[in-house]
Amino acid sequence: MKKDLNSVKMAAGEGARAYHHGALREALIDAAESILEERGVEGFSLREAARRAGVSPAAPGHHFGDARGLLTAVATRAFRDFGDALEAGDVGTSRMERLRGIGMAYVGFALANRARFELMWRKSMLDREDAAFCEAGDRAFDILDRIARGEGAGEGPDLTAMAPSIAGWSIVHGFVELALSGAFGTGPEELKAATEQLLPRVLDHLVIAD
Repeated sequence: MKKDLNSVKMAAGEGARAYHHGALREALIDAAESILEERGVEGFSLREAARRAGVSPAAPGHHFGDARGLLTAVATRAFRDFGDALEAGDVGTSRMERLRGIGMAYVGFALANRARFELMWRKSMLDREDAAFCEAGDRAFDILDRIARGEGAGEGPDLTAMAPSIAGWSIVHGFVELALSGAFGTGPEELKAATEQLLPRVLDHLVIAD
C-alpha cells in the first residue's frame, strides 16, 4: 500500500520542476517575459506565469507578492539591460558623437525588446517605490545625463538644470514611439535605415557644446 501511495505521489509530481529560491524567482521573471512577448502587457497573467514556470499559482506570491511585484521585477531587469545597451553605445570622442551612439542604442534596444520596453514606461502597473527598480532606471538616465550636460554636472537648484538631458531624452524617446507605431515603416530593414540615417540628423538639432 505504501508503495502504491509513493507511486501516486511521483505521478502527480511528474514533470514538475525543482527550484532553489533564487532560481524560481528568475524562472518566474523569464516566464513573465515570454508572456509579454507573446501577448503584450495587457495579456499578462500571474497564473499563466506560474504555469509556465511549472509551479503552483500561489508560488509567485511568495517571491513578488502580486502581479505588480513580478512586473516590477521584469521592468527592473529590462532597465538594467537597457542601461548596459546605452553604455555599450557610448562611443566617440565628442559629446555629440557619444549622444548619437547612445541614441542609436536606445532605439535599437526598444525595437529589439518591444514588449519589455513598453512595460518599462507603464508606471501605473509597476511599483515605482521599489529600490531596485529606481536604481536601474536612474542609472539609465544618468548615462544620458552625463553626456548631455557633461561629466560631473550637478543637479542644480531645480529641474531646469537638466533641460539638455530632458531634450535629448524627449527626442530619442519620441523617435522610438514613432518607429514602434510604424511611422518609418514596419519592416526590419525600413526601421534599421530610419534609425541609422534619420536619427543622427534629428539629434543634430540638439545644441551640445563640447
